[in-house]
Order: sequence, then C-alpha cells, then structure tokens
Amino acid sequence: MAKRSRYLLLLFAPAPVILLAGLFLLLLGASDSAAVVGRAVPTGRPAKIRPDCADAVIPPNIAPPNFLVEENGSRYFVRIRSQQGHPIEVMSRSATVTIPRRPWRRLLAANRGQPVEFDVFVESKAAASADSKAQKWLHFDTFRCTVAEEEIDNYLVYRRIHPVHAAWRGMGIYQRDLRDYDESCILSNDYFAGGCVNCHTFCNNRTETMLISTRSAQYTSSAIVVDDGAAHKVGTKFGYSSWHPSGKLVTYSINQVVMFLHAAGDEVRDVMDLDSLLAYYVVDSQTVKTAPEIARKDRLETYPTWSPDGRFLYFCSAPLTWSDRSAIPKDYNEIRYDLVRIAYDVDQDAWGPLETVLSAQDTGKSILLPRVSPDGRWLLFSMCDYGCFPVYRQSSDLYLMDLEAAEQTGRYEYRRLAINSEASESWHSWSSNSRWIAFSSKRGSGVFTRTYISYVDPSGKAHKPFVLPQKDPTHYDSCLWTYSVPELVTEPVRITKERLGRVIRDPAKISVQMPVTMATPKAGGEADQPYISTRE
Repeated sequence: MAKRSRYLLLLFAPAPVILLAGLFLLLLGASDSAAVVGRAVPTGRPAKIRPDCADAVIPPNIAPPNFLVEENGSRYFVRIRSQQGHPIEVMSRSATVTIPRRPWRRLLAANRGQPVEFDVFVESKAAASADSKAQKWLHFDTFRCTVAEEEIDNYLVYRRIHPVHAAWRGMGIYQRDLRDYDESCILSNDYFAGGCVNCHTFCNNRTETMLISTRSAQYTSSAIVVDDGAAHKVGTKFGYSSWHPSGKLVTYSINQVVMFLHAAGDEVRDVMDLDSLLAYYVVDSQTVKTAPEIARKDRLETYPTWSPDGRFLYFCSAPLTWSDRSAIPKDYNEIRYDLVRIAYDVDQDAWGPLETVLSAQDTGKSILLPRVSPDGRWLLFSMCDYGCFPVYRQSSDLYLMDLEAAEQTGRYEYRRLAINSEASESWHSWSSNSRWIAFSSKRGSGVFTRTYISYVDPSGKAHKPFVLPQKDPTHYDSCLWTYSVPELVTEPVRITKERLGRVIRDPAKISVQMPVTMATPKAGGEADQPYISTRE
C-alpha cells in the first residue's frame, strides 16, 4: 500500500517535484552501482549463468537474453555495456536478471559489429551477515556477446508438441516475434477435433505463400495451401514439403511411416519409412504430378528442398530392399539415405537427370534434411547412424557443404559443424539473408527439443548457438513442450487460426488424383487415422 501511495503522490505532484524525484532516484542508483563496482572483490572466474549466452554472436534485433545467476548471494548487480550508448544496470535481490527491453534495443542498435560486455556482481551472503565494513560484493569475470551486423528474420514459426508417443493433445503451430517474447497460435488441433497439425512450409521465408498439413480422423487428411492470403484445402496427404521459389508449385513426400519402440535405451522410439516417393502440387491447375526419377519403385524418396534459383530439387533417397510393406524389416538399422539432386525447368515443367551429391556408402551415415541457404552458397544437412528420422537418433549432427566451391571443383566436400552437442541436432532452417540458422537440439535434457540460433559468417563458420530467449530464464526448466521444425520468416502469419480451422472443417476440398500407384498412396485413398500424429 505504501508503494502505491508513493506512485500516486508522484502522479499528481507538480512537474518540478517529479523531475527532482526522478533525479534523486537516478543519483541514488548511480551511487549504489558505483559503490558496488568500487569495492567488489574479483573472483578470477566467470559467474555460472543459465541459459549460457557467453561468447555467442547475437542478432541486433533479438529480445534480451535474460538469465539466471547460479551463484549464492543476497543481492545481484549486472552492468551491460558496449562502445556506444549508456550502460544498462540491473540491481536485484533475485538471481533472475531481467534486462529492460528498450535500453537493450538501443544498445544493440548502436553497437552492430561490436562486443557487448556483461559484468556480474554478487553480494555474498556470508559477507553480508558479517562486519558491515567487510567487502560484501564479488565481481565475476566479464563475459561477452558479439552483436552481428546482420539482423535475423523477425519471426520464428515452430510446432509445439508434448514429447510422448501415445498422445498428441494440445499440439499446434505457433509463431514468435524474435524482437520480443510474444508468442501467438497460428493453428492448434483444438480447431479440428484434436487431429494432428504436422508440417508447415513457407515460400522464400515469407508467409503469404505457405502450407500446413493436417491429419484428422473426423475431417480426413489434407493440406491447407495459403496463396496470397486465400486458404484452400487439398484433399490428399502432404508429407515433408518445399515450395519452388516461383511459388508455382510445392514438392512434397508421400510416406508410409511406422513408429516402433526399442526394449531399452536412452531413446526407445524409432521411425522408418516402409515406402515413400515425391510428388508436386501445381497451384494454378490444382493438379498433382510426379516424375519417374523422384518416384522410383526401388527407392525411398523423402525430404525435398529446392535450390533458391529453382533449378535443382535436392532430396534424400535410400534403396527399398523389402517387399512386405506391413512389417519392420530385419535390417532396419542398415537403411541409410543418399543426398541427391535433379534438375528442373519450371517453364517447361521438365525434369533432368538425377545426380548423387553425397553417398551414404561414402559417409557411412544416413544423410537427411537438406536445406540450401537463400544465397545458394551453403547446403546444411543432418547425418545420423541410420534411418530417416534424426530427432530420435542421438548420433544426429549438423553438417555444411559449400555448393559454390563444389561448382568450381566438381567435388562435394562437407564438414561437421562445431556447434553440435552429444545430443540429437535436427530440424533446421536459414534466415532470408543466409546469416542465421535456427535448429532443433536435445542438448541439456536429452528429452525435450529446444530451438537454438547460430550465426553463420561469410566463410561458413557457425558460431556458438544460444537457446531461443524467454522472458523468464527458468522457462525451460519446467516447460514440458518440445519445439520442433523451426522456420525463420520475415513477417508474421496473418491468416487467422479461426479461418484455417473453418477451412479444415469445411467438407469442400480440391480433389486430386495421384498419377502413379504404389504401396503407400493408393489413388483416392485416405487414412482414417492421423498420419504420424506423435512425430516431433
């Protein structure tokens, strides 16, 4: 009540009184901080903080990376400074450091390309209870972040789902404003009787052309195609998808996927394709097509992605060596995917010859999730010990290939990125300026997938990643969601979840027929159950 009274007195006080009170508080704060800095005792080591952002390269438009100081103390003081602008000072009795947003934005805007330094001071509880003249404050070694010159796309879209294999209640596609902590729902399965909302795909990092796949026992499986703000339901299954840069077509996989469980292990879940192929949906004609080289009877094709110039479709391909499409083959742990590409002429709708980019026989690993940077320079992909689903493989790491160098030398050389951990690294995407990647990682818990962001400099070096910042730095300690399929976009998704829900529930749909038949996509057939509703 006393605090509220002070606020009211200032509110209705004359302007000179308010100015004098503000000046008094400013001087008092400056005096306190100067006293802390002046008498603090160096510890000779950095403070333990969580989440750890020390030595990371951060975007100039990122929300404040609030953190928890894991050092015992009665009070905490943090000073954040750089070459330009006023330092930010945070004094608190809590170990939670909440960085004010507006000063943070000003500091980053004034210091692109420069380091930002964090000084952490902790008042020792033991010292505070002893002689009042004793040194009370400890000064931990300064840690730094570097502010990149280039911004990251303002928005991140991801799927939220609980990391279980028997339920998918409450899953949805969400978007986050990276400049702040604001999260909003694009579509949740509450809008269509608890079905599965699966993959989301955008054209050229923009949201006016996008795709969301849904699986529902009540409303059938369908793909929601959004083109220039208008949403249409296509009455067929779309798996992993990629828009041609022209926006004229979207290529997608059709998968006969099965989940199975191991008896023991750090990760008992496993996934494999019993059969798969690639097809593409032509927006103007509302037709589905395929081609012999992307739908071979003796191969499994999945994870399509277009080059930014639209001249090549990259995808993953493995030999199909079994005839029984209803049972897990005995050699499931020997299935490894090659990385291939095929030329395409969008004006003629003509496909060229198939080319092997990287062979699983040469790498000894399964090559998955290729994504080409928008400038065409880099190919980012995952490799794991076997199979088609890296999020369940602890061995899964991120690798980078220089496509520009490959064009000059004729050799597709690759390297493992230093940002990998001992846990699974998987779903990843590029920013529109090719300087940032967002990826999924199970580091930390080994169970929950979180989104990490890393700066990729012009030489292809990926710098230390940092976890997606949250307003509460302890958010991930109690968060039971897993975040997957992070996609960086330049603008928010503007079509409402209510509109998308109505389109899904509406019986009207664009009917398409598959031009080929196989064990998985029988023409006109629709599954009665959600398609891999529990996949991360």
